[in-house]
Amino acid sequence: MDMDEEKFDWKNQIFLLTGVLLFVIVYFSPAWPDAVDPLGKHFALSREGKGALAVFLLAGTWWVFEVVPIGITSLAIGVLQVLFFIRPAKVAFKDFMDPSVMFIFGSIVIGIVFTKTGLTRRLAYKMLSIVGEKTSMIYLGCFLLTSALAHIMAHTAVAATVYPLLVAIYALYGEGDKQTKFGKGLFIGMAYVAGAGSIVTLLGAARGAVALGFFKDVTGQDIGFFELSYYMFPIGWIMTFLLWGFFMVVLKPEKKTIPGLKDKAKRLYKELGGITKNEIIAASIVGACIVALGFIAVLKTTVADFHPPHKTAVILISTILFFITGILDIDDLEEIPWNIILLFAGAMSIGFCLWETGAAEWLAINWLSMFKESHWFIFVLSIAFFVMMMTNFIMNVAAIAISLPVALVIAPYLGVAGEVILFSSLVVAGMPFLLLVGAAPNAIAYDSKQFSTGEFFLYGIPASIILMIVTAFAVYVLWPLMGMPILVNG
Repeated sequence: MDMDEEKFDWKNQIFLLTGVLLFVIVYFSPAWPDAVDPLGKHFALSREGKGALAVFLLAGTWWVFEVVPIGITSLAIGVLQVLFFIRPAKVAFKDFMDPSVMFIFGSIVIGIVFTKTGLTRRLAYKMLSIVGEKTSMIYLGCFLLTSALAHIMAHTAVAATVYPLLVAIYALYGEGDKQTKFGKGLFIGMAYVAGAGSIVTLLGAARGAVALGFFKDVTGQDIGFFELSYYMFPIGWIMTFLLWGFFMVVLKPEKKTIPGLKDKAKRLYKELGGITKNEIIAASIVGACIVALGFIAVLKTTVADFHPPHKTAVILISTILFFITGILDIDDLEEIPWNIILLFAGAMSIGFCLWETGAAEWLAINWLSMFKESHWFIFVLSIAFFVMMMTNFIMNVAAIAISLPVALVIAPYLGVAGEVILFSSLVVAGMPFLLLVGAAPNAIAYDSKQFSTGEFFLYGIPASIILMIVTAFAVYVLWPLMGMPILVNG
C-alpha cells in the first residue's frame, strides 16, 4: 500500500499539471489590453511579455508546491523561454551565471569553510554558553546575531555564515535530523531576520545603493549612507524583535529549556582546544573580504567618480584563497548545495525575462494606476505591497526599478514626497517572506530540510502582514516624527 502511494503522488501530479495548465492558458490566450500610465501613455504587452508571465506562473506554482526539486523548476524556466521563443537561449541561460548567482556561490563556500575548520562550532558553543538553556533566548540570540551581522556584510554572506552555526546549535536540541517547531523557527527565522537587518545600512545588500542611485537620476535628490541608516535603523530592529515574538507564537519550541546545555556547550568549547592555524587563516580571509566590501560600499556613496570592482569578484577571491591555502580541496566542491545555486540561477533568469520583455512594467502600471486617485497613504502602501509581492519572484532591485518611475509620476498629483515612496519600497524589498527565490537567505535556510516550500509560504503570509503593518506605522507615524518629508503640498 505504502509502495503504491510512493509510486504515484496524486497531489504532486495535480499541482504539476496546474502549473502546466496556467502556462498554456496564458501563453496561448489572445492579446491582453494595454496598460495605461497616469499621463495616458500606452504600454502594450508583447507576445514575449505574455510568455514571460506564463513561465512566471508555472514556476511559481511548481516552487510553492515543490512538484519537482526546486533547482529543476529553474531549469524549466530556461527551457520554456527557449522552446517558446520568449528569449534566445544565449540570453535565457546566460542569466544562470549572473554575478549575483556567483556571489551566492562564494557566500555558500564561506559557510562550508566555517564548518570544515571548526569555526562554526567554536562560535556556536561560545554563543550558547552566553545565551543559556532557554530556547526562547536561543531564538533571540541567533536572531540578534544575524540581524547585526547584516548591517556590516551582505545578507547572503551572513546567512551562509550563520547557517552552519544554527546546524551546530540544533544538533544539541536532541532530536537528530527530525523536523521540529524549534528547527523550523530557527532556520526560517534566520532567513527573515537576515532581511530585516539588511535594510539598515547600504552594506547589507546591493538593493540600497542601486535604489539611491536610481532615485537621484529620477528626482535629482541625493540620499547619503547615514541618512538611509537613520530612517531604516528603527524599522530593521522593530521587525527583528517582532519576528522573534512571531516565531515564539507560531513555532514555539517543544522544549522550554535544554537542560545542561550551558555546561555542555562550555565543555564542548574546551574540547575544541586552542584556535587552529586553518581557523585563523579562514577568519582572516573572510574578515578581509567583509572589510573590502564595506569599504567599497561606503566609497560608492561618498566619492562621485569612484568605480569599484563588482562585489562578486571580491567575494570569489576568498574562494580562490581557500583552495590556494589548502583549507578546501576538490572533494569539498561536492558539498556545494547545487539545488540552491540552480534555484537562484532560475530566479535571475525569470526576473530578467519579466524585466526585458516589459511584462513587469506592464504589471506595475496596471497595479499602480488603480490607486492614482486614492488617499496618499493608501497609494504609498499600494506601492509597498506591489514591491513586496514582486520581490518574492524577481530581483528586489528590479521590483523597485519598475515601480518607482510609475509611482514618482503619480506622486506629485497626490502631493506625496518621493522619499517616503523610496524608503517604504526599500523596507519591503528587503523582506520577501513568501518564496525561497525571494532572497538567498531563504534558500540557504531551506537546505536544513526542516521545512517544505509550502510551509515557508504559509508562515510567510502572517509575517508579510506584520511587515505591511510596520511599514504603515513608519509611513504614517514614525518617519514624520523623525523629520522625513511625507507630503509636499500640505
